[in-house]
Amino acid sequence: MSCLSLVGRHLHVVAFVALSVSAAQAQDAFKTFKQLDSTAKMPKLNAFSPNLGANAVPSPAKTVAFEAKLTSDGGAMQQGLSWRVFSPIPGPDGKLPLVATAEGGSADFQLMPGEYFVNVAFGRAGATKKLTVPGSGDLEKQVLVLDAGGMILNAVTGADIRIPAKDLKFDVYAAEAKDDGERGLLMADVDANTIVRLNAGTYHIVSEYGDVNAVVRADIKVEAGKLTEATIQHRAAQINLKLVSEAGGEAIADTAWSVLTSSGDIVAESVSAYPSMVLAEGEYTAIARNKDKIYQKDFQVEAGRSSAVELLLTK
Repeated sequence: MSCLSLVGRHLHVVAFVALSVSAAQAQDAFKTFKQLDSTAKMPKLNAFSPNLGANAVPSPAKTVAFEAKLTSDGGAMQQGLSWRVFSPIPGPDGKLPLVATAEGGSADFQLMPGEYFVNVAFGRAGATKKLTVPGSGDLEKQVLVLDAGGMILNAVTGADIRIPAKDLKFDVYAAEAKDDGERGLLMADVDANTIVRLNAGTYHIVSEYGDVNAVVRADIKVEAGKLTEATIQHRAAQINLKLVSEAGGEAIADTAWSVLTSSGDIVAESVSAYPSMVLAEGEYTAIARNKDKIYQKDFQVEAGRSSAVELLLTK
């Protein structure tokens, strides 16, 4: 298959409903969706080399060709790759010196005989290979297998209400916890409908709907050569608060708000006539402070059901 002819699948997290799509559809998805760390399609590139002039002694450098595949039996990738060639001997700063770079698809490098580390990256996916360029003889084409796939994240609330992308953010963590019990953060604030390129494996996803307490966690598996669309299910809704002098009246300005859970924990505070927030399903108490008076009201949040909570001003 070509480098982006991926077999897609759809995961509905919590319900785990899978939907298979064709390889052609998956390829179209890679082209249609906004991509992280993407690059324009480029031809094969040569590493930079100085112009030595007509009388210079020919360089003993050899041309080494490189290509990368998503899977061992896949086709060579034609775009989205970042190539880096390093010397294995650390410089004064302790880092490996960068010898050559290329962006796009396959790449040709002019390399002197010796040893190198070659890295190719495709978004967050990558592969590294140690290479020895001989002093004589030809070197066959070098093929690096990324063993990578793609993931697209979205979320719904209630029965099946799609949450607007602007109200969502996702963090991608390593699945395995470190010695201190924490997971390593790989990518933060990932937008919905965005292809995330990752090495094959299982990842821990944290989905936040709004910025209060609607948070869902899920483990999602990425398979090499496949595009996985994961839809996470939230149990939350948008709530609007207002203090009014009569039912259905205008919101009173200069009001300070606190929202408490049924156990008395404060989850949100605001100074606004008409605050709006997303809250996880459950029971809450709204407290409004206006001038020297305090008003409160208990209310309930049901998943997928946006509502307005009015507190009535009393004399």
